[in-house]
Amino acid sequence: MLGGTALPAVAEEPPQQAEIAAKFLHYRDRQPGLDRITVNAPSLYLMLPFAGRWSVEGSLVTDSVSGASPRYHSAISGASRLDEERKAGDVRLTRYNERDAWSVGAAYSTEHDYRSRTVSADYRRSSEDNNRSWNVGVAYNNDWIGSSDDRTLSRSRNTVQFIAGVTQAWTAVDLVQFNLGASLGHGYYSDPYKFPDRRPDEREQYTALLRWNHHFQDLRATLRSSWRYYSDSFGVRANTLEAAWVQPLRAGWTLTPTLRYTTQKAARFYYDPVYDPALGAPFPPGYSSTSPQYLSGDHRLSAFGAVTAGLKVAYEFRPRWVADLSWEHYEQRAGWRLGGQGSPGLARFQADWLQVGLSHKF
Repeated sequence: MLGGTALPAVAEEPPQQAEIAAKFLHYRDRQPGLDRITVNAPSLYLMLPFAGRWSVEGSLVTDSVSGASPRYHSAISGASRLDEERKAGDVRLTRYNERDAWSVGAAYSTEHDYRSRTVSADYRRSSEDNNRSWNVGVAYNNDWIGSSDDRTLSRSRNTVQFIAGVTQAWTAVDLVQFNLGASLGHGYYSDPYKFPDRRPDEREQYTALLRWNHHFQDLRATLRSSWRYYSDSFGVRANTLEAAWVQPLRAGWTLTPTLRYTTQKAARFYYDPVYDPALGAPFPPGYSSTSPQYLSGDHRLSAFGAVTAGLKVAYEFRPRWVADLSWEHYEQRAGWRLGGQGSPGLARFQADWLQVGLSHKF
């Protein structure tokens, strides 16, 4: 949906060229007075069509994580140094027919205190006029969770995910997509690096995603917009609005600025900690051995608003060779929540992503 022509139809067609891409991602987040986490992640992607109507694709990535990770809420005290490495890979096989396509895939990720294994399948079908397509998918995920602080911890979590949606070429310059998703999980959801942190052993998550892409022929540009609604059985509710402007320029250059806003309601069992110098850590107000069954001070479960701004620059410097550079800045504040106050006691959280890439089709 890039480029300077009308938006394409949504027919299923096998790829005509193979593609290889290498990328390098640098991530850093911070809070006032503390540089927290730094991640460096090189990755490699390969897609190969074969036998006319088949393709196989896969990727490999290695994350090198280092920094200081606050154990509790937004407190700097209690931070521990960490150096970790994650290795992950995935593979997907796709068969293309006249008006439909199906895929099966598998993914694996491992680090010293976490392992994840996933299998998935999806099916897509286009209408006779190729202006509409339907998609359904299912995935099964098995996770193992350990802890550097508790060598005896060895727990599992199993999740089944579903997605269904429709994509419609509304006009020659408008493409609309609507997806519904569900994730049903059972197992260990508590954070072993926070205390106290006790969460239910079951979690249901639901999403609704609406996308609209509009092409401006006079400007040779495309506006990509989306709205995503999220809810789960923990009580978290979130809305995300996003817009991106894809602007091709002369001599093979393309600029894509993006802007995203998220507002979130806290989980039912999220608490705003009280920092007690005598205890040395933040605890829930009135915390004791008879505290509630479920509670967590994890800021990811709090009420907040967040803004992400980004820019991607792509350059096709030779036929079928594309280099790209993208940057995103994320900032999260309790006071930015829409429709109500955010969780008090949260320090401002900021993060930056910088990614460079090179791809070739052959």
